[in-house]
Amino acid sequence: MNRLLRTRELWLALAILAVLVLVTIRFPRFAQPGNLLTIFNDTSILMMLALGQMAVILTRSIDLSMASNLALTGMIVAMANAAFPMVPIPLLIAASIAIGAGLGAFNGVLVWKLDIPPIVVTLGTLTIFRGLVFVISGGAWVNAAQMSPDFIQLQRGAFLGLPILSWFAIVVAALVFVLMTRTPQGRAFYAIGVNPTASVYTGINVGQTKFWAFVLSGAISGLCGYLWISRYVIASVEVASGYELTIIAACVIGGVSIAGGIGTVAGALLGALFLGVVNNALPVIGVSPFWQMAISGAAILIAVVLNARGETRKGRVILKRASA
Repeated sequence: MNRLLRTRELWLALAILAVLVLVTIRFPRFAQPGNLLTIFNDTSILMMLALGQMAVILTRSIDLSMASNLALTGMIVAMANAAFPMVPIPLLIAASIAIGAGLGAFNGVLVWKLDIPPIVVTLGTLTIFRGLVFVISGGAWVNAAQMSPDFIQLQRGAFLGLPILSWFAIVVAALVFVLMTRTPQGRAFYAIGVNPTASVYTGINVGQTKFWAFVLSGAISGLCGYLWISRYVIASVEVASGYELTIIAACVIGGVSIAGGIGTVAGALLGALFLGVVNNALPVIGVSPFWQMAISGAAILIAVVLNARGETRKGRVILKRASA
């Protein structure tokens, strides 16, 4: 019981519940199942992106190019759909994942083979990817009238009462959970984040592990590129501009340590969900957009302080026994 009470995920879930209760006291309809489902669906893309960013951060790296990757991939598939509307949507989704993974691999190769700090690499590719969106589109938009009905409607459908977009988030979360907890690659992400030097002696290729983390974040960004464009039915240079900070904020609030090696799938999901609930609650209670930004920033600062205090007390145990 004491161990459960010390988990960051439990307190974050209670914080989300507290926000829901406080807002519902004044606005009873806020906690209705339909509205809660809408909040979850609205936060689905952020949840997936936070999982990709978590994998990178666990390796003591950071991916500042995820939002630009999303914008570039989304523009490519939107233009492809506008030019060739007969192309099946599953093929476009597969293409968006492959393009995003390729862009992530480009980041990973620079970090792995040239040993350039990840923050420098992704700060550069953030600008490159965003510039490429302008180059391939000529600054023009792709709007709903140019997209095929199938391109727009796929994720608006429902299965078992849950929107398809939410199902995308659930499937991605399940796959990342299995990767992180049941595969050597997932354990390698944690290991090099905890101690990269010791990881080398255990046979882990640190550079290659970081490469695969960037490929994963890129693939998820690519998938979210299609989902974002089909949801908001507009592809432009400004898509998801500045969203990389929201993704990192979701990870930090969810307990993912910027220093690497600490973080869980549940924490990243709850961090994104917390931001989704707060962003939906503040307009309902009449908070101005300026105060919304300030409150979100304060929540991030509090999360960073809590993370820092927690990391001074203990590290993450990735093996049950030292001899294992």
